Amino acid sequence: MPAISPDPQPDTTARPSTRRRALLIVNGKARQGQSALDSVLEACEAAGVTVERAECGRREELGEAIRASAGSVDLAIIGGGDGTLNAAAGALAETGLPLAILPLGTANDLARTLGIPLDIEEAARVAVTGRIRRIDLGEVNGVPFFNVASIGLSVELARELTRDMKRRWGTLGYAIAAARVMKRMAPMRARIRIDGVAHRVKAVQIGVGNGRHYGGGMTVDEGASVDDGRLNVYSMDLRGWWEWPLLYPSFRAGRQGRWKNVHTWTCTEAEIVTRRPRPVNTDGELTTHTPARFRLLRRAVAVVCPAEEAEG
Repeated sequence: MPAISPDPQPDTTARPSTRRRALLIVNGKARQGQSALDSVLEACEAAGVTVERAECGRREELGEAIRASAGSVDLAIIGGGDGTLNAAAGALAETGLPLAILPLGTANDLARTLGIPLDIEEAARVAVTGRIRRIDLGEVNGVPFFNVASIGLSVELARELTRDMKRRWGTLGYAIAAARVMKRMAPMRARIRIDGVAHRVKAVQIGVGNGRHYGGGMTVDEGASVDDGRLNVYSMDLRGWWEWPLLYPSFRAGRQGRWKNVHTWTCTEAEIVTRRPRPVNTDGELTTHTPARFRLLRRAVAVVCPAEEAEG
C-alpha cells in the first residue's frame, strides 16, 4: 500500500452538500443490508445523485474498488460495520475520496463517534446531504485504523465474539464475550515507548485509540475526539477476572485512567514490544502483530457528517 502522508494539507475548498456521483458498497452479510440498499438508493435519487455500485466479497477488494472509482465519483457510500470501514481506510486516505457511512454493524463505533444516525433511512439522507469533516487516522505497522488498535484481551475477544453471538445479543455480546475471555486471560509483559521514554508493563490489555468509541461503546478517553491530533494509550492489568465488572463503567465513560492498575498516556507516536509476537486488533480485525509501531495521520480522511457534527 502506498505511504500515507501523516499530515496532509487541510482541504478548505467549499464542497456542495449534494454529490453528483457516488460509489456505493454495501456489506451483503450485514443484517440490514437490503433495507440499507433500498434506503440509500431512494435518498440518492431524491438528491439527484447517480450511483455506481461495486460488489466486494473480500476485504482487499474494497480498497481496490475505491481506488478504481476515485477519478469518476464524488464520494464513497459504504454500508457495514467498523471492520468494513477499516478495510476502506487506506484507500480513502490515499485518494481523498470522502466517506459516507451507513452503520450496518453491531457496534458502529465510528458512526457513534461522528454522530451518524444509527437509523438507516436517516443515515442515508445524511450521506447525500451532510457536510465534510476531516478526521485523523491511527496507523500501526502501516495498517490504518479509525477507532482503536489493541493487544491482549481484545484479540481473544475478537475470536470469541462469533457472528451468531453478534446477531443474537447485539452490543451486549461484547460484554458476554469479555466475561468469558477474562476468566482465562493471563497478563503479558510489554515495553511501551512513548516520546522516547520506555515504560515496562504487565497487562491483560494495551490499547491505542484514535477515535472516541470502540469495542461496542467503550470510550477511549473522556476528552478524546477523532480529530484532536493525538493518540490515547492505555495499559490495563487485573488481579483477577472479578475486577472487570468494577472497571467496566469507567471504560464506558473513558475514565479508566483514574484506576491505579490502568496507566494512560497521550502521544502522536508509540511503540509496543512484547516478548513474543502477539496479534494486533485494528477496529475489530486482526491485521498485524508486535512489535507494533504507531503514528497519527493528521486530518487524513474526509467524512460526511450531519451539519452540526461537521466542524473541526
